[in-house]
Amino acid sequence: MFDMKWLRANKEEFDNSMIRRGIGPQSEKLLELDDARRATVASLNELQELRNKSSKQIGQAKARGDKEKAQKLLAEVADLKAKVQEGEESERQQTQALNEFMLALPNLLASDVPEGEDENDNIEISRFMEPTKFDFVPKEHFELGEALGLMDFEASARMSGSRFVVLKGQLALLERALGNFMLNVQTIHHGFTEVSAPLLVRPEAMIGTGQLPKFSEDSFETSDGRWLIPTSEVSLTNLVREQTLSYKDLPLRYSSLSYCFRSESGSAGKDTRGMLRQHQFSKVEMVIITTPDKADETHKEMLGFAQEVFRRLKIPYRTVALCTGDMGNSMQRTFDIEAWMPGQNTYREVSSVSMGGDWQARRMNARYRTEEGKVEFVHTLNGSGVAVGRLMIALMENYQNKDGSISIPEPLQRYMNGLEVIGADK
Repeated sequence: MFDMKWLRANKEEFDNSMIRRGIGPQSEKLLELDDARRATVASLNELQELRNKSSKQIGQAKARGDKEKAQKLLAEVADLKAKVQEGEESERQQTQALNEFMLALPNLLASDVPEGEDENDNIEISRFMEPTKFDFVPKEHFELGEALGLMDFEASARMSGSRFVVLKGQLALLERALGNFMLNVQTIHHGFTEVSAPLLVRPEAMIGTGQLPKFSEDSFETSDGRWLIPTSEVSLTNLVREQTLSYKDLPLRYSSLSYCFRSESGSAGKDTRGMLRQHQFSKVEMVIITTPDKADETHKEMLGFAQEVFRRLKIPYRTVALCTGDMGNSMQRTFDIEAWMPGQNTYREVSSVSMGGDWQARRMNARYRTEEGKVEFVHTLNGSGVAVGRLMIALMENYQNKDGSISIPEPLQRYMNGLEVIGADK
């Protein structure tokens, strides 16, 4: 959703952002829809005034005993009532058309988002550690997990189909340990409030964060019309939907460890082996609700919260700024953290940290009252803190040993009941 008053005064800026998104100017169509709605509303107001005026005159005519005038006015009021009803229906349809058009449009881009067509044009902005070196040929995570007898893709395929995995023993423990470790980093060290929220949400919640209506094929809808969350960003951000907060309440910091569900509809043939692209996976999510003046610095701060996970575990990574062609639909600016995957001999995205401005807040009607008493929309930010399965891949591949065992980084050992090395589950 967009502020139409702002759009009328900033058409060129609006259209330039849409052009950078690759969809061309959109202000003319938006204003055309809004002008039609505004004209109908103006006409309705005139009809209502005439109706009210005629209704008063009926009583006056009756008081004078002028039955003929009263009957004529009654007919006029009935005709005006029918026209008002027609106008109200037109206004509803025009408002719906305007909203549907706006709901399909992406967020405005921040001015510093680099130009580019796809992920190849993303800009690297920093690195942590050099890629891990081995005196043997490193294996991919699924080779390690299957050799240990702790990662079973065949069993998951029999019960659920492709893009699922069964983890057993020490790898199941590792998944749980990573989730708890990351959740503690965000809640204990960075002041996030832990939240356990629904995994099933109404479509309004998905619309609020931008998964609907445009990306319905990327998620799973249940038979009763609810949706499995593709990320707990949906649940956490919607905690403030239809609320008017006080500036004293902000910022709000929420974090959650939850399962997420994605159809991966656009990934046919991509990453078909292993855990990199799954229909079901767990993730620690971070959501911050703040004021407009704090959003930009909060975005950079949140990036540091995600990076700390890799630094503590000493996993090599690089940070990239996403270009215009690789940006998510609902965000103004996004930084990706890409962990080094020795088995693939490349960096792969493990976390995204994004700034949404008031785009989601307008869809959710989430506001706050300023110190001066003015009511404005909050600004939303979200980030992976991080995806458990992808971090698990990076850890397994970076900490693998020649014999196929996997060493456990020291900060994680207490979450692994003191285990230092994952070996065969005997």
